[in-house]
Amino acid sequence: MAELKEYTGKATMEKITSLAKRRGFVFQSSEIYGGQRGAWDYGPLGIELKNRIAGTWWKEMTQLHDDIVGLDASILMHPRTWEASGHVENFTDPLVDCKKCKSRFRDDMIPEENMKAKKCPDCGGELTDPRNFNLMFKTHIGAAEDTASVLYLRPETAQGIYVNYKNIIQSNRMKIPFGIAQVGKAFRNEIVTKNFIFRTCEFEQLEMQYFVKPGEDEKWFDEWKNRRWEYYKKLGVKMDHLRWYQHPIDKRAHYAKDAYDIEYLFPMGWSELEGVHNRSDYDLARHAEYSGKDMQYIDQDDNNARYTPYIIETSAGLTRNVLMVLCDAYDEEKVADKGDVASEGSADDWRTVLRFHPSLAPITVAILPLMKKDGLAELAQDIRTELKEDYSTDYDQAGAIGRRYRRQDEAGTPFCVTVDYQSKEDNTVTLRFRDSMEQVRVPRAELAVRLKQEIKAYKRAN
Repeated sequence: MAELKEYTGKATMEKITSLAKRRGFVFQSSEIYGGQRGAWDYGPLGIELKNRIAGTWWKEMTQLHDDIVGLDASILMHPRTWEASGHVENFTDPLVDCKKCKSRFRDDMIPEENMKAKKCPDCGGELTDPRNFNLMFKTHIGAAEDTASVLYLRPETAQGIYVNYKNIIQSNRMKIPFGIAQVGKAFRNEIVTKNFIFRTCEFEQLEMQYFVKPGEDEKWFDEWKNRRWEYYKKLGVKMDHLRWYQHPIDKRAHYAKDAYDIEYLFPMGWSELEGVHNRSDYDLARHAEYSGKDMQYIDQDDNNARYTPYIIETSAGLTRNVLMVLCDAYDEEKVADKGDVASEGSADDWRTVLRFHPSLAPITVAILPLMKKDGLAELAQDIRTELKEDYSTDYDQAGAIGRRYRRQDEAGTPFCVTVDYQSKEDNTVTLRFRDSMEQVRVPRAELAVRLKQEIKAYKRAN
């Protein structure tokens, strides 16, 4: 939990944005029309990376925890949901505009001296007085656009869990303590969207709500803080780029008894990656009040005691995790005296490499025939067919082998398999490792097993 004072990595937002487009991770939404602010499209490598992060989180929360089950709640919910949750009343940001340059700001993001002088930090023009701006997107259901048909695009996925809490207890015979996990889209009409995919209007969340007995909430709060910290260790994240931040009492959300964020040191500075919150019994009590339904839990293990559970929430942005993984993996390295210079490139060559954990890499292994002719391409395709059932594969036969390695390094591919003339003679291939650029000969028959072993034993060298 080191308190780094400034960013010391090699990634910048400009480099990440450029690489993301160049290699098909992320594109600006509707780019041919000038782009849509606050919206992004995930390309072939981006959707693979995003799905792997979501799948890893899902496995961690559900498969590895017998007391957590999954849910996929609807984006469109009854509008009373958002009255009960407090979003209609409280989900606002203070907004100010510049009368001169028309820029728009959250007033808590403007330097104090500018707010006192009502002076725009961009152009020096006069600022308007702050006004509250609700962050929920409104829409309508039905043929007539009247007030009776107003709905909201959900600003968080948690409320879908709360309104289904009793259904899941009854259908799955869950006993407290237990959790409900969900991956889903959320929408916020952000005043300012910035830093690539860090803050957007449309995003995805990785949320788990853990229902506990009142009085045991602090114990479980500490437990889930520890579990979530250990999770990022398993991902191979640079742990000195993570830290805890506790929300001051006067800055906490209206529902929070206690609240911590795991912050990551992005190129633009320390910013929230995931929140771990003690939401008390606020949510279930409010839904009981607004719906008229009993939300209490009957504890058969405690003489049928009735109580409203407390909730420990872990909430991370999936798309924000994608950005974190990209920034964390990004590296630039001079390859002089590394690997096989003759095949890798000139002695003063540099490479850009994404050091993804193999379990997250969009492509696990690339199959590269040394030449297109003499049956090498066909042999390489056969090997790819053997591997693709268990691994995400790529095939590349265009250009010098060193350039092909560079392309795979930029994509974050942890392993390359080169098929050459020796492969035809003794049925071996060259296995090349992304991080070290080491190359070893491996019998074709042992390749799949070797890859599995290397993935399981992977340790990132920081």
